[in-house]
Amino acid sequence: MTEPFCEGQIVTVFRSRLRDDADPRYEALDASLRERAAGLGGLVEVKSFVADDGERATLVTFNDRASHERWARDDEHRAAQRLGRASVYAAFSIQVAECTSATEFHSPA
Repeated sequence: MTEPFCEGQIVTVFRSRLRDDADPRYEALDASLRERAAGLGGLVEVKSFVADDGERATLVTFNDRASHERWARDDEHRAAQRLGRASVYAAFSIQVAECTSATEFHSPA
């Protein structure tokens, strides 16, 4: 087992459900926002998953609070949030936490 560095990293859990008539620009917008977040600096990773019942979960990790706040206040990100509320999401929730410890395991075989 290894102990990866995570202290001070900020992890956002974004859970959502798309509207039945979700704006078709969603997929392209999502891709461009990921590129934008990376370009602002401090982005560690973004991973998205879709559950069998249609709920979506995206985990976003930033190196530190300042990087996360820069993204949270970004004008293009804010515009995308407005579009999401107006024509993409039926529901969503956001949880933001500071990582205090992490453990990883990788089989040697």
